[in-house]
Amino acid sequence: MRFARLRAALILGAALSASGPAPRAWAFDFFGLFGPGAEQPPAPSPDAVPYTLEFGGVDGHPDVAANLKDASNAWRLRQEAPPNGDGLTRRLIGDFPRLADALQANGYFDGSVHVEIAGVEVGPDGAGEAAAAKAADALRGRETVPVRVTIETGTRYALRHIAVYDARTKAPIDRTLFSKRAFEVGKDDAARAATLQGLQTAWIDELRGKSYPLANIKSANASVRHNERVVDADVTIDPGPRAGIGAVETRGSPGIDPAVIRSFIYLEEGEDYSPQKLAAVKKSIGKIEAVGSVRVEDGEKLDANGNLPITVDTSERKQHAVGAAAQYSTVDGPSVRAYWMDRNLFGGAERLRIDATAGLAPFSSGATFQGLSALKFSDLIGGLKASFLKPALGGTRNDLLVDATLMREKTDYYQTQYANVTAQVRHRFSDEASVQGGVEVERGHWDDTFGGHDYSLLGFPVSASYDTTDSPLAPTKGVRALVGATPFVNVLPNGVSMLLSKAQISTYRAIDDDGRYILAGRVGAGSIVGPGIQDIPASLRFFAGGGGSVRGFAYRSLSPQDANGNFVGGNSLFETSLEARIKVTDTIGVVPFVDSGAAFASAVPNFSTSMRTSVGVGLRYYTGIGPIRLDIATPLSPKPGEARYAFYIGIGEAF
Repeated sequence: MRFARLRAALILGAALSASGPAPRAWAFDFFGLFGPGAEQPPAPSPDAVPYTLEFGGVDGHPDVAANLKDASNAWRLRQEAPPNGDGLTRRLIGDFPRLADALQANGYFDGSVHVEIAGVEVGPDGAGEAAAAKAADALRGRETVPVRVTIETGTRYALRHIAVYDARTKAPIDRTLFSKRAFEVGKDDAARAATLQGLQTAWIDELRGKSYPLANIKSANASVRHNERVVDADVTIDPGPRAGIGAVETRGSPGIDPAVIRSFIYLEEGEDYSPQKLAAVKKSIGKIEAVGSVRVEDGEKLDANGNLPITVDTSERKQHAVGAAAQYSTVDGPSVRAYWMDRNLFGGAERLRIDATAGLAPFSSGATFQGLSALKFSDLIGGLKASFLKPALGGTRNDLLVDATLMREKTDYYQTQYANVTAQVRHRFSDEASVQGGVEVERGHWDDTFGGHDYSLLGFPVSASYDTTDSPLAPTKGVRALVGATPFVNVLPNGVSMLLSKAQISTYRAIDDDGRYILAGRVGAGSIVGPGIQDIPASLRFFAGGGGSVRGFAYRSLSPQDANGNFVGGNSLFETSLEARIKVTDTIGVVPFVDSGAAFASAVPNFSTSMRTSVGVGLRYYTGIGPIRLDIATPLSPKPGEARYAFYIGIGEAF
């Protein structure tokens, strides 16, 4: 049995420290849709010998062809014509060891490389060099020199066995530090450098996840067994000491109070080190709207307590921002929104945001749009909202939230105008969980089938949220839950006493490793305990239907009815949605979905009212700010006069 020690354990493992591939030169391509174009070599010249370079023998191996081109100086410099034939031949001869290494890195250890310059073959030892140079010079000024590199790959060797040793003890490494399948090698795994490098990266990641932050690969060597067409590898790992989280230093963002940034760091000195915890720090600090980029870096060595210091480096975003958005539904009508925001009002990451919304009230069933001249002021809906956030009160994990709202709503069933002020304090237990509570005051008027009513509300809202999702607009995993209750007391003129409760839970799960197939589900419920429906402000009653509810049905059209058939709203609500979010390409996706829901006359959903269901399909265009959404939905059991289809356009997923 013959063994061959690779001259570069570098090829199959120690290549961890190798530089990246040489940049590839491409011709112009329309947004990269059609791959590399047909590149033209320099024109023939009396002062140089431009050439064309063709690789043969690798048509069925696009990955190998790409690696060979990356390794080849002749390919990388093909737009820089050498001055003469000698320069061209030396360039190609210098490529032999590089191309051999590229073949071995792809698992081809008995392959061969053949080079022809202007029809003359040259060898790695310089054989044929003079004749090839002469043939190239003969074409000077007349035509480009044809160069062909022919590859005989041979058999791709398999990666058979990997022995992993502890650098400190020289003995086999303690496998209890790794997952059960960490060292498994498939019988069909090729002996490619990338395969072993990927395994090494996974081993280090597992060690770091077990609180060994300084783990590193000390050496990696490979032995080739030509008779068996296999490769065995020996890898030595230094796990380093087990460590905890050390002192956390913050830097950058001189315009933001450091105490605010620290309040969003939920690490405790001495707790077990974990890359996941550091990733959570980055995500948490990223929620501060005044902060731009966030980098969380390990220290280079442990402190006196055996912990690893951590550095959090942040930058600041532009202080002011403005934006606008529009959406449209064939049943809910058009709406526009604009906002202005100051992200760092007083230097403590205080956020002040002003939102203005405007739209047209949905037209009554059977009504048609008669043009802008037919619009009345009463057809306009919208509002103005100012929200203020003061994070980290006194450097704590408590935030102050104050909201003031002026709103006008109009549907087929009611219209209302109200002013609302809410002030709450939120306590953050972690990046994922928080509770908040405060006081709410509202004054308004509504008109519906029961007549006109002035009302006042004094409430004390409390809520809890839990969010483990990975994105606010397009999550691919995790759970998002919000539960809240507001008791209102009758102490103001035209006051109302009642208990309003709401809850919504949504979950997201990728069914593939790349997150291209996502199952998303949502359940929502609500309840009002206290007065009869006629004494509840119309804007607080429960209705189902519309773009954020049961798509396909008109906005707030699913509700209990009075004796005259008027929709009056309910004392409770239950809704569900299920979507399959499928990425067809990196930028295009399709989303089949089913929605179901209803409002009920009782304070708790009793399903005495039939649940209404719709189905549909959506189209997504994924952008850097979130997906642009186009949904079409149809009711499975439409009400009389209900449109058969409804379209929705917006930004972000439906939930």
